[in-house]
Amino acid sequence: HYKVREDGRILNRAAYIVLGITLDGTKDILSITIGANESSKFWLGILNNLKNRGVNDVLFFCVDGLSGFKEAINAVYPKAQVQRCIIHMLRNSFKYVSYKDLKKFSSDFKSVYRAPNEQVALTELEIMKDTWGKKYPYAISSWEANWDMVSPFFAFSEEIRKIMYTTNIIEGLNRQYRKVTKTKSVFPTDISLEKMLYLASINVMKKWTQRYRNWDMVINQLNIIYGDILAQYL
Repeated sequence: HYKVREDGRILNRAAYIVLGITLDGTKDILSITIGANESSKFWLGILNNLKNRGVNDVLFFCVDGLSGFKEAINAVYPKAQVQRCIIHMLRNSFKYVSYKDLKKFSSDFKSVYRAPNEQVALTELEIMKDTWGKKYPYAISSWEANWDMVSPFFAFSEEIRKIMYTTNIIEGLNRQYRKVTKTKSVFPTDISLEKMLYLASINVMKKWTQRYRNWDMVINQLNIIYGDILAQYL
């Protein structure tokens, strides 16, 4: 989030970043969009922009819980699978848990998202509900309500889950952005902010030379799952 001057006023702006993993197993920043309010219509515009610029297919999206986001994705990339970000789900649950119980609760919850398959995950979620449900009902019910967008995660191997689960890329990128913007308390325009983030992104991507670990294994597994889509690109 940044401060931008507009018509003599100082307004809050957010930089919405779309990160992607290419078929070569490398990371890429696909778009940077400066906006005020996140909405399904807003993301529909971003997705259409990606499609028009040549991102023809996406295997799966890992997204937060914005209402209408899944529908926007389905409208532009109907073949793509939509997966709720596990980190976002956990952080949302933790908001409802007392600090004194947070360490134990988060430790117990590992048995859910680290389960080897969906059936075991559902069993572990029931155990969590029996243990913590009365004290923190909303911390559990958010997983039950969104299970259809969480469950695809369990069909993937550990190697693919690590790519979907981690937020290290995003947090690392945001740190790099903060380094170059920390001396700028207010930007004169949205475009000036966008330009600075773009130039910072170029420098970041120069360092993204390594493929994901075990990418050969990952791409072979993805080819089995999404062979009908990948056949034209491999």
